[in-house]
Amino acid sequence: MQAHEKIGVAINAARDAGRTALVPFITAGYPDTATFVETLQAISAVGDVVEIGVPFSDPMADGMTIQRSSHAALQNGVSLKWIFEQLDRVKNRIETPLVLMSYINPLLAFGYEELAARALACGVCAFIVPDLPLEECDDLRTALEAKGVGLIQLVTPATPDDRLKRLAQASRGFLYAVTVTGITGGSDGPSDDLPSYLDKVSAASPLPVCAGFGIRNAADVASAGQHAAGAIVGSALVEVLERGEDPAAFLKTLICNSG
Repeated sequence: MQAHEKIGVAINAARDAGRTALVPFITAGYPDTATFVETLQAISAVGDVVEIGVPFSDPMADGMTIQRSSHAALQNGVSLKWIFEQLDRVKNRIETPLVLMSYINPLLAFGYEELAARALACGVCAFIVPDLPLEECDDLRTALEAKGVGLIQLVTPATPDDRLKRLAQASRGFLYAVTVTGITGGSDGPSDDLPSYLDKVSAASPLPVCAGFGIRNAADVASAGQHAAGAIVGSALVEVLERGEDPAAFLKTLICNSG
């Protein structure tokens, strides 16, 4: 089995168990570098797939919460090299598929071939790169797929139908359905058109669809789960970490109510 295929297996296992797959997002090295591995292990014990954000100085798709966490992590010296080193420490202790979310500049600086090799070696199954359009992703996708690592594509409510089909076919692991037109962490939650939008995306995708952006509570997870295989919870979880609360306990409340 290729690394990216483990993601679909995990998401489908949750669906077979009668619940929405949960994909928690955390910023690497936040709230502090010393506890990152411990936090990751705790979250991985609850989530079905874990998305780890690579801190970046200009996170254009992220709202203020994740921007704050990214800035703090950068101030603490977190880099892609550091993240791989931390993942090396736990690769035999975490079975949950891991996904790295990064803007393109850190990946370019690291080098695509070395990136793919390091990702596979430390248990990363796929990447999400929000500022890399489909038309410009061939070099990265080729390097990753040579190692069995996937490149997850994103669609939005504004994505035309023909482009949606192309993105769905190109994606690996799952297809990321952005639920709002805007940045992460919005307080309004998904729109009233969410059901029809997610139904359309799910019908177009050969892979599980995971809904993200604006999902903050159990009701949002349950709503997304009626029309998609998984729900991605980012800003709300980062806020839990920001307040010094227990992230695993928070995630368990979402699972209990997502049935």
